[in-house]
Amino acid sequence: MSASNMPLAERVRPQSLDDFIGQEHLVGKGKVLEQIIHNGKAHSIIFWGPPGVGKTTLAQIIAHSLNMPFFTLSAIDSGVKDVRAVIDLAKKAGHALLFIDEIHRFNKAQQDSLLGAVEKGIITLIGATTENPSFEVIGALLSRCQVYVLKALNENNLVDLVQQAIVKDKWLAEQHLDIQEWEALMQLSGGDARRLLNLTELIAASLPEGDKVVTNDKVQDIVQRKMAMYDKSGEMHYDIISAFIKSVRGSDPNAAVYYLARMIEGGEDPKFIARRMVILASEDIGNANPNALLLATSCFQAVEMIGYPECRIILSQTATYLASSAKSNAAYMAINNAQALVSRTGDLPVPLPIRNAPTGLMKKLDYGKGYQYAHDFEGNFVDQEFLPDAIQGTKLYDPGNNATEARLRDYLRNCWKEKYGY
Repeated sequence: MSASNMPLAERVRPQSLDDFIGQEHLVGKGKVLEQIIHNGKAHSIIFWGPPGVGKTTLAQIIAHSLNMPFFTLSAIDSGVKDVRAVIDLAKKAGHALLFIDEIHRFNKAQQDSLLGAVEKGIITLIGATTENPSFEVIGALLSRCQVYVLKALNENNLVDLVQQAIVKDKWLAEQHLDIQEWEALMQLSGGDARRLLNLTELIAASLPEGDKVVTNDKVQDIVQRKMAMYDKSGEMHYDIISAFIKSVRGSDPNAAVYYLARMIEGGEDPKFIARRMVILASEDIGNANPNALLLATSCFQAVEMIGYPECRIILSQTATYLASSAKSNAAYMAINNAQALVSRTGDLPVPLPIRNAPTGLMKKLDYGKGYQYAHDFEGNFVDQEFLPDAIQGTKLYDPGNNATEARLRDYLRNCWKEKYGY
């Protein structure tokens, strides 16, 4: 298959441990994965490690070596229905190996759907995750799997991978690449073998005929011109989420849903997106529209239950609603003001009338004396002081200029007149 049809990383993916580079603590002679293949019997496994260090490749090598029916699912775009379909096929085959990439993205219901088949031996599960499985994989499933930690590839491993690809891949071999400087390739790949190989292919395809010398400057120039990367742990990750939040804050649903799509297409964790919207709902909308926080919280819960791909619709609904909502940062500013005041004034004594008085001694010390119960008065309000004496009359919450908070301002002004400046 030509270079344009399949990425280099896929074309040169190792088919046996003999060609596998790195992870010597797992694949070396007499090590655990070598023994699994040698003995012809696999158990359920969770591979935990950074992106592009061989998790998927090892799963495929194990399946190929053991001659087992092999199915693969991506947690980004698979759901319970897909899991059940694989289990049905495994039952017909008698037994199968199922590889689930990014298993940490499966929600509890999706992970629960695997339990019975794994426990009965219908499925031998190999899951891959970049997140700590102790936090992201349910205990019942984790207890049925052995966790193997994959290490980041070192520079020698990465250079060996590229050199191996130049020999193995016909198209790349014909390019006669002369890599004289490696720093830019290493930096841009971030230790991810898949990214490094595909970047190498891009460089080879972009250099003119007769000039296949690879230098740091050439790599940087080609990447800047031809690659639009979304790195979930790098600068672009923070740029895109920043643009998304600022678009919602700026009441632009079109820009908000565009940057949302960028994150979804880049494989961003949907819980990360939903979590940021919950924060925004209070920080930037607050009491201008209290329903915003309710919707954002429901969105986070729904994302946890459903996962990709369907949760993209819920994320879109929430993002466009928040962007189209009235805005106020009054609650955010109120807690900032209050914390700054506490920092300046320290632990001021609570006024005696509003202290708790659970014991006789406290009552003798006048704890709670003079407290006026608001519901005993007309309108469920009584004019009494709640702040410590040293800061009484201080205004920390200033309702925003919007219809909902205008009603709150009117209520406070009616209660307190000018006492708190409302």
